[in-house]
Amino acid sequence: MFYQHMEPMYETKMKNEGLTLRMGKRELSRFFLTVLIFCVLLLIYVKYKNIHECLGPAAPFVDIKTVHKYNINCSAIYHMDSVEVHKSVTIRQKHIVEDNDENLIYLTLNCSLFRKVRGYDDVCVSDEEKDFPIAYSLVVHKYPWMVERLIRATYSPSNIYCIHYDLKSSLRFIAALEGLSQCLPNVFITSKREDVIYDGFSRLKADLNCLTDLLQSEVKWKYVINLCGQDFPLRSNIELVSELKNLNGSNMLETYRPPQFRKERYGFHYEVRDAEFEYKKTPVQTSKKKAPPPHNIEMFTGSAYFVLSREFVVFMNSSVVVRDFLAWSEDTYSPDEHFWATIVRLPGVPGEVPRSHPDITDLMSKTRLVKWSYLEESLYPPCTGLHVRDVCIFGAAEIHWLLSYGHWFANRFDTNVDPIAVQCLEEKLEERKNIFSQ
Repeated sequence: MFYQHMEPMYETKMKNEGLTLRMGKRELSRFFLTVLIFCVLLLIYVKYKNIHECLGPAAPFVDIKTVHKYNINCSAIYHMDSVEVHKSVTIRQKHIVEDNDENLIYLTLNCSLFRKVRGYDDVCVSDEEKDFPIAYSLVVHKYPWMVERLIRATYSPSNIYCIHYDLKSSLRFIAALEGLSQCLPNVFITSKREDVIYDGFSRLKADLNCLTDLLQSEVKWKYVINLCGQDFPLRSNIELVSELKNLNGSNMLETYRPPQFRKERYGFHYEVRDAEFEYKKTPVQTSKKKAPPPHNIEMFTGSAYFVLSREFVVFMNSSVVVRDFLAWSEDTYSPDEHFWATIVRLPGVPGEVPRSHPDITDLMSKTRLVKWSYLEESLYPPCTGLHVRDVCIFGAAEIHWLLSYGHWFANRFDTNVDPIAVQCLEEKLEERKNIFSQ
């Protein structure tokens, strides 16, 4: 929907020539990739189905392996007890048990068992939550157990979850997420998936694909929130419902006037080229200057993360201005960081942030709490975990700060760096839910 106008022109030419059966190279490669994934998933299914049949239906729960639970006092961690914090550091340095992707694949072969073991059948929701469903767009590419824990931590049967996995993802990762979507009726895989390029246009398209599918869902969600696989909530679902109601139809995201270095990202034409890092390709600036944005649009910048009302997304879907701006953004650098921030400032959009209003920075918007290494000590306490590309991977000693700051989600978490941080957040969120529901 959002970018159908940008489909290759050769499709029209093929139809005019009556060659509707011909495939371009790209379509052919996607076809064979789909077949390959299907075959591998079938082999995985047969392997684990045979194991399950050998175990028999009465296999005891002690044989079911999920994520490892560490012997730690999360209440003491939250209150910064020095002994327990030191214990968490020792675990992190010497005793991390890595998550096993195959355990999740195996567990989702028996959906009733999966839902029982992971507690989905025990999720109770209030009438307020039932009447205020939330939609999620999850753009992910690794760590299937973290994706499952993210869903579980935000889960409500009334919510709806769209998962976009990168076409480069491992087949085990894909198998695990396909299993999740089979076992949870309100979780689905987006109908169109992208080969996501870090800081490229395909990252934006991945979210747009999910938004298109979510609009077609029977669930009449009120707000949509986009997440990545290393995000984690800082509020329970019932708390989020209360917070979102207070928005009263407005949107929540970063949007501020761009500094000069940000203007470079959309002032020139960028080309995708090979790169020697995890994502394989990256947009590279050329010397070709871009024309100004269409419709005299005033540019703003922010981040890739948003909390958008349903009315805003419906507007986007039919707006010529948004469509033209999206097409203009295709050859820019990290377009998701200026696309959302700019269109939320368009005059007359549902939940508009007027252009005359002050900047909304990441510390003002509650969408995502991120610690940047160069702002530690001045804006927030130092990272107790690990830095990757200037971003803090949170440690357990930051749980109290995270839950007290006021944001709704935080990034970044990694159970291979500090599993206690995620485990204790899960426990504290359950406590908050119970307290809030009283």
